[in-house]
Amino acid sequence: MSTIALDATYTVDPQPSGVAMYSKRLIESLLDLDTPHRFLVCYRLSRFKWRRAFMRPRPGEHRFSVRLFQEHLTFWLPWEAELFHSLAQRPPAFHFRKEVVSIIDVFPITGRDYSTPGFQRKFSALLLEAADRATLVTTPSHYTTEQLLKHSSVPREKIRLVPFGVDLPSRFIDKEECAIERERLVGKGNEMLLSLGAIQTRKNTLNALRALAYLPPRYRLVLVGADGHGAEAVHEFIRKERLESRVTVLGYVAAERIPVLYQAASILLFPSFEEGFGLPLLEAASYGLPVVASGTSSLPEVGGDAALYVDPHAPRDIAEKVQRAIEDAGARRTMIEKGLARARQFTWRRCAEGTLTVYEEALAM
Repeated sequence: MSTIALDATYTVDPQPSGVAMYSKRLIESLLDLDTPHRFLVCYRLSRFKWRRAFMRPRPGEHRFSVRLFQEHLTFWLPWEAELFHSLAQRPPAFHFRKEVVSIIDVFPITGRDYSTPGFQRKFSALLLEAADRATLVTTPSHYTTEQLLKHSSVPREKIRLVPFGVDLPSRFIDKEECAIERERLVGKGNEMLLSLGAIQTRKNTLNALRALAYLPPRYRLVLVGADGHGAEAVHEFIRKERLESRVTVLGYVAAERIPVLYQAASILLFPSFEEGFGLPLLEAASYGLPVVASGTSSLPEVGGDAALYVDPHAPRDIAEKVQRAIEDAGARRTMIEKGLARARQFTWRRCAEGTLTVYEEALAM
């Protein structure tokens, strides 16, 4: 039996991202596994006061204890744990005997247009330090593995592939509720193209907007996500092209409302330039929502043959695939069936089991 510390800081993020979802569901799924190990759920000081919003008492929780994890304040933590798992591709503040880091994507290194120079310098350095220090590194996709090998000195034999999971729907709304929500967002008789993720350059929101020029007026785009790097250009484009009647900007939406949006939408439009995994693709598929996604980075690997893939730089191609996914009944039916089957292949339990195997391997090294 060993004690394993986990950085749970992002589990209580006020506006959860993919990293937050991964952190939360991995820890919850580890709790469900039969393992003799003890776990320390660690929070940095900035989030420690919100810790009770996560992991309410449940069977087996005696194996999980909460710890503050802050430089200069909790210097004794490395003596309490044999292994530390960083879930957000940054090194722990202290050196542990064994360390595992999850590298989800490497866009801070590769994407010069996706963030500010300051962001790139800071988070590239943290990513590379964490990977260099780690006993083992986990990645969620082959794409991220290859990018990490290309842009760092981490050897291949140190990397373990552990794909993320997806929660299958626990509740569906009826057709009438779907119609009401869709009409509220895009008007009666219109098609709802759902774009989920931060409004930013990396998510390719501008080309999603440009694709509307090649689509009938009844095709409306709903943008869900907080403003990120490059959002100003998106909002300016909407004003300049007078797209207010065809684009609804919801901003950040609470997690509990996302399933309703998946069910109300006609398709998920996910044309990102770069994704380390792309959870929304599987989430949408699990609700029977067809997906039109970028044919680059990890997305074809995750979506398999369940999605239609586009050239993210070609608005006309995006528009053609969107129209096919909506108006070609046979293609749509096939996408829904394959999407449901694809989503069932990715579970958080399998992610937790794979991660636990990595812990066992690292501890034995």
